[in-house]
Amino acid sequence: MKYYLAVDIGASSGRHLIGWNEGGKILTKEVYRFPNGVKESGGHLTWDIESLVSNVKRGIDEALKFSPDIVSLSIDTWGVDYVLMKGDSEVLPCYAYRDLRTIEPIEEVHKLIPFEELYAKTGIQLQTFNTIYQLYADKLAGRLEGVTDFLLMPEYLLYKLCGVKSHEYTNATTGGMVNAKTRQFDPEIISRLGLPSHLFKFLQDPGTKLGTYKGIQCVLCATHDTASAVEGIPMEGSEIYISSGTWSLLGVKMPHAITSINSLSSNFTNEGGVGYIRYLRNIMGMWLVNRLRDELCPGKDFGEIVKEAEADSFDETIDANDNEFLSPSSMKDAFDSNLSHKPANIAGYFRCAYRSLANTYRDTVNELENITGRKYHSIYIVGGGAKNSYLNRLTEIATGKKVIALPIEATALGNLKIQMEAVK
Repeated sequence: MKYYLAVDIGASSGRHLIGWNEGGKILTKEVYRFPNGVKESGGHLTWDIESLVSNVKRGIDEALKFSPDIVSLSIDTWGVDYVLMKGDSEVLPCYAYRDLRTIEPIEEVHKLIPFEELYAKTGIQLQTFNTIYQLYADKLAGRLEGVTDFLLMPEYLLYKLCGVKSHEYTNATTGGMVNAKTRQFDPEIISRLGLPSHLFKFLQDPGTKLGTYKGIQCVLCATHDTASAVEGIPMEGSEIYISSGTWSLLGVKMPHAITSINSLSSNFTNEGGVGYIRYLRNIMGMWLVNRLRDELCPGKDFGEIVKEAEADSFDETIDANDNEFLSPSSMKDAFDSNLSHKPANIAGYFRCAYRSLANTYRDTVNELENITGRKYHSIYIVGGGAKNSYLNRLTEIATGKKVIALPIEATALGNLKIQMEAVK
């Protein structure tokens, strides 16, 4: 039996899953889990990369206890964030995407390259945290002086294991600097922003073999977690998917990028997939309810929260994708400021959040069908949100589509699938 290891790290936790092929089906076993989260340092939101590296290595040790003969491993994480390097030394702090340091640099970037032109080249939606704005913020702050590399988060972690610096295609596309046609960093964008050209290496495809760690072959999966999740969905035909986690990524597979004016104005994005484009929109997702729980009822079981929300009668909704909800000091206050009446109890806030998400899914599906000129019949939901039967039902009612909820580790399955194809 050949065993493979998927390390899947999200904004709130990471997990190590052993995978193997049995009877044509990928089976998994979780062998390690650890918490993750942004830290506040010097008035900024940052990642504790030392803790991340330590936990990745500790999890591998636990995996080796399960099977000393692991064939390969790979790591996927969220997109856009990176670690600056001077040779083999990190430039700290490592900023998190929810930090607000990019707000002013965005305007400066668009003076040099209007967003309409950026979108025509990359097809990537405007998000305040895109890598392009983070790097320009670093340039303005003088942080790029003497820097030899920037490694997106999963590639950085793989480097710390095997010593090979790499740049994977699906993850790089999330940052707004990859040309949608050439599938490589766009040299004109880099030149016009005055960024050091040596930082932007050749992009490698999922399945590329790197070095080894403790005798295990390190491989590039689709290192952006949503790209791996889409690979892990057992989807019949080309239908809508929602990868439901901290963010909800709602989209479809397309053969080519769509960079029309309608697509731009609807803020859809064209991220790289494994042989296709992931045409999607980022929606705020479970971040809303996670932050509400942290603030209003810490530690309360989500099953109980959902049950109470379903029984409540509060019927106002908010725009779940408003930037006010991106990183508020108080999620409750953010809700209050966007409602004409405050909920009478805690359950009302959660009911509002779930109904608002379903409405956002509906509106996004309508725009998606209008832009692609196609009607879709089903929505496949994977990730943590797939377990929420209340939200799934609200989504089915709001969109009029058949919801197929798959409470599976889709991201890990996609990660493992790519490894198994690369390392026979």
